[in-house]
Amino acid sequence: MQKILIIINDAPYGTEKAYNALRMAMTLQKDHGNDVEVKIFLLADAVFCGLPNQNTPDGFYNIERMLKSVIKRGGEVKSCGGCSEARGIAKLEFIEGVQLSNMKEFTQWTVECNKVLSF
Repeated sequence: MQKILIIINDAPYGTEKAYNALRMAMTLQKDHGNDVEVKIFLLADAVFCGLPNQNTPDGFYNIERMLKSVIKRGGEVKSCGGCSEARGIAKLEFIEGVQLSNMKEFTQWTVECNKVLSF
């Protein structure tokens, strides 16, 4: 089984980096199922991707729904604690399944994974 770490650095909206990263994660899970283990680490403004109650217009992608889909299929999602603290959101509720983490765990995931993709 391949372990794939996807790093997201940008905010959920404004650019399509988070959207494209999650499209990649969802496609990996759909097309390769039990052959891949997907891990997502949210850095910098991407920590906002982990907040619940995102309300987007009909027909527009929704990062919260996409993250929930990845988590439902067994993906792990961690959010940088330092980045969350710097943005004043560390004490807010995150989407169920998104966990606050740290650089030590981030580096451990990087070492463990076969592939690392950065968006």
